[in-house]
Amino acid sequence: MDYSTLPSPAFVLDEKLLRKNLVLIKSVMDAAEIDIILAFKGFAMWSAFPLVRQYVHGATASSLFEARLCYEEMKTRAHVYAPVYRDDEFDELMKYSSHIVFNSVAQFQKFYPRTLQAGHPISCGLRVNPEYSDVGTDLYNPSAAGSRLGIGSAEFPSELPNGVEGIHFHVLCESDSYSLEKVLQALEEKYGRYLHQVKWVNMGGGHLMTRQGYDHQHLINLLQTFQKKYQVKVLLEPGSAFAWETGVLISTVQDIVTHKGVKTAILDVSFTAHMPDTLEMPYRPGIVGAKDPDTTSEHIYRLGGVSCLAGDFMAPYDFGKPLQVGDLVVFKDMIHYTMVKTTMFNGVGHPAITTLKEDGTVVVHREFTYEDFKNRLS
Repeated sequence: MDYSTLPSPAFVLDEKLLRKNLVLIKSVMDAAEIDIILAFKGFAMWSAFPLVRQYVHGATASSLFEARLCYEEMKTRAHVYAPVYRDDEFDELMKYSSHIVFNSVAQFQKFYPRTLQAGHPISCGLRVNPEYSDVGTDLYNPSAAGSRLGIGSAEFPSELPNGVEGIHFHVLCESDSYSLEKVLQALEEKYGRYLHQVKWVNMGGGHLMTRQGYDHQHLINLLQTFQKKYQVKVLLEPGSAFAWETGVLISTVQDIVTHKGVKTAILDVSFTAHMPDTLEMPYRPGIVGAKDPDTTSEHIYRLGGVSCLAGDFMAPYDFGKPLQVGDLVVFKDMIHYTMVKTTMFNGVGHPAITTLKEDGTVVVHREFTYEDFKNRLS
């Protein structure tokens, strides 16, 4: 498409690509006879929920606001997990919840009696820590030593508390089915005696089944075997898999500066504010028409963000031609996680939110203003 017709900067979701992912996810769900629900922490662009609802019928939330969004825009109550729940929010949270997972026995004992008075059924569970993960970055590894997420095997009670209907774990990040297989081995070793006592097992997110090369049949076999062995309902709650490679973030070169031979193209977006995972994980985003430089590269530019943070930049790319003020720079695969983690740090303009529809038209859902920035702080 002609990105020059859109506001800059802007997130652009490609509806055809989203549907392609949804079709695949539903095929896995149906073949394995499990439930797959959308994790809002990875994708919460609610203008796309009418399409998502055609393929999956639930979502997972990690806060009161996410649970309310599920209730209002996914048109269903949420599967909720949070590291801790607040007294002053819990009654409202229950209104929007079908399942609530507790991070500790103490939290379960504190709030479980209130779930019995909710006015509708709420199935409660405990999050466990399988104490195994092959995720290499500690920032994204819930099984890292000393993790606060999930009850460890040594801390888990000898008897499953009355009222616990499910077990939840989440230790993967953009992982394959073979990583899940290793996690399930650890889960069974440490918590196997409890698995026959529950109604459901929520295997969390991180199952990147829409990535090219993912072994779907291995995943299906793994889940079918687990369900049959323990006679439980299995749930997966991926976030990235839904929006993987479904859209871009467009930006525009505003200036080009040089210091000690380093040319930097300064953009109208910010890595720290609009693409924080590129600095936190870190990872290097792909760019349309650019590649990593080599010894033959001539047109090398570091990319600078618009904020005043010194580290708001990305190491050089080879664009194959000189960059000019006004040129578009299009970052690939920027819909999952990136959108939900944006901030308005430094008061920088937030990217517009847009969708490329299946009929080729473009919808601009929202452009952000000074009032959006001002009203966050008072």
